[in-house]
Amino acid sequence: MKGKILVIEDEEAISDLLCMNLEAAGYEAAAIRDGEEAAAALEEGLNADLALLDVMLPGQDGFALLPAFRKAGIPVIFLTARGDLTSKVRGLKEGAEDYLVKPFEMLELLVRIEKVLKRRGLGEENCFRVRDVEIYPAKRQVFKGGQEVALKPMEFDCLLMFVKYKNVAISREQLLRALWGVEFAGETRTIDVHVGRLRKKLDFYDVIRTVPRIGYRLEV
Repeated sequence: MKGKILVIEDEEAISDLLCMNLEAAGYEAAAIRDGEEAAAALEEGLNADLALLDVMLPGQDGFALLPAFRKAGIPVIFLTARGDLTSKVRGLKEGAEDYLVKPFEMLELLVRIEKVLKRRGLGEENCFRVRDVEIYPAKRQVFKGGQEVALKPMEFDCLLMFVKYKNVAISREQLLRALWGVEFAGETRTIDVHVGRLRKKLDFYDVIRTVPRIGYRLEV
């Protein structure tokens, strides 16, 4: 597991969706449905690597809970429908690590979680494994069945994006932004070339799946 994430969200459908996607991405997810339950759990010594905290909760709202999370040493990302500037500024000034307004893309949330954990020296993996393939991010090396596979820089970055956010559908546009770091005005089908090479070199034909009208998803 990459870490334990608390999901403090009173809407059951949203909570279930968040937990499902977090677990698919390799995290342990624990759901709490109201502010009073969260406050009581913190009093009892609840421990986690990060909390996704709704602002508008029954019992105690997210702003009221934030000091208790800070005292427990649990970083907080606010997930809320309150997108007004005053609420954003308040959340960040009072100690939240990030503030994300609903609706949001799951990939964006996973990237923000990763960045918060990385700032705290958590959540980084030395090696990713998919079937008989091992990926070493720091060394930028890939091995299949113990034999090194030569990947071009963009191919490696594309593969790393897939394995870090496995089981999540990633659009071609999102991949381009991740690979080039900016909005890319070129043909998004260039991603298809990289994916085709990865499938061939790693025998990932049934691992990197095409998501119609969206992009790709690495399934494990």
